[in-house]
Amino acid sequence: MSAPIYFDYAATTPVDRRVLDAMMPYFSASFGNPSSVHRYGQQADAALESARETVASVLHCQSGEIVFTSCGSESDNLALRGAALAMREKTGANWILVSKAEHHAVSKTAEQLEKYYGFQVKWLDVDEHGMVMPDVVEKAICDKTALVSVMYANNEIGTINPIHEIAEVCHRHGVLFHTDAVQAATYLPVDVSALGVDLMSLGGHKFYGPKGVGALYIRKGTPLIPSQTGGGQENSLRAGTQNVPYIVGFAEALRLANEEREQRTAHVKPLRDRIIGGVLETISDSKLTGHLESRLPNHASFVFKDVDGNLLLQMLDAAGFACSSGSACKTGNPEPSEVITSLGFSRDWALGSLRVTLGKDSTPEDVDSFLTALPSLVEKARKLATDKRG
Repeated sequence: MSAPIYFDYAATTPVDRRVLDAMMPYFSASFGNPSSVHRYGQQADAALESARETVASVLHCQSGEIVFTSCGSESDNLALRGAALAMREKTGANWILVSKAEHHAVSKTAEQLEKYYGFQVKWLDVDEHGMVMPDVVEKAICDKTALVSVMYANNEIGTINPIHEIAEVCHRHGVLFHTDAVQAATYLPVDVSALGVDLMSLGGHKFYGPKGVGALYIRKGTPLIPSQTGGGQENSLRAGTQNVPYIVGFAEALRLANEEREQRTAHVKPLRDRIIGGVLETISDSKLTGHLESRLPNHASFVFKDVDGNLLLQMLDAAGFACSSGSACKTGNPEPSEVITSLGFSRDWALGSLRVTLGKDSTPEDVDSFLTALPSLVEKARKLATDKRG
């Protein structure tokens, strides 16, 4: 059997060898605590601040506006919880606007703020492509809105949102705007000045960095109450000894993603287009999910009518292809994804979602093998679902 083919780069990516090389000295040779005053601590602190400068240079912001976290989900939690509580304390604003197609790190945090903290959540509708239009935000926003959160690019369906335009709407009303850019940073510019965001979340393992490290951009002057208290690390916004080797790896991975963005995009986009065209041409009752053009260049996603998406994933895995049914966090869940249902698909379509995401190691031969295998597997999965119902 040939080596399995990995088509789940939206779930995670392998650590780039150059990133690993940058990280290694800080596990043992330069192992100090960056809060310590002796030379070991000074070496670690220098590495930490150099990483912060690198991230700030990519984001076109000040280094003091970067807070390192454990992951993109923690960054989302800190942004929503911290900004909502701070704005309510400052102005009495009590509403949070969140799109219906957000990652659970945002949507579940908003739900918790509503259930336990007394906030009101307004769920912003998306169009048939999963996009949040600025006029939807304009109609929903009010003088009691504390925060708006709309993701930059959707992890399940690949749609890219008009972040700059949404930010303009928010700022006309004096409202803070957060974007989850965890999925976007690999292939899209993350210049916070151009985007106009107040808060932006990133996660290292989506762009060939290590798992377990992320960052939150916080525009200077943005009020934020820390979720994790203790020492004064990260400008007293995120307590805990910093994970220096992972932060160094995060910064190097982000630098490389920014530097190599054009060539990486040029590599994956034709492969993505071949997958989209091939699937829609050869498989009956198949539909593309997400926007055809305004989508991540490595991202193809579909729904198949009368197919059990999880069964299809198992069959693909047995055939040597690692794919996903929406978000990696939802694998094994028999219920349709909220993102897919927000697009208006009925249950018989929504249960049959498939996400195929490419990376810098994907090849045309991989794509050809996949397109050869998929039609018969979908047909088999559909027959099994029909027999089960019958």
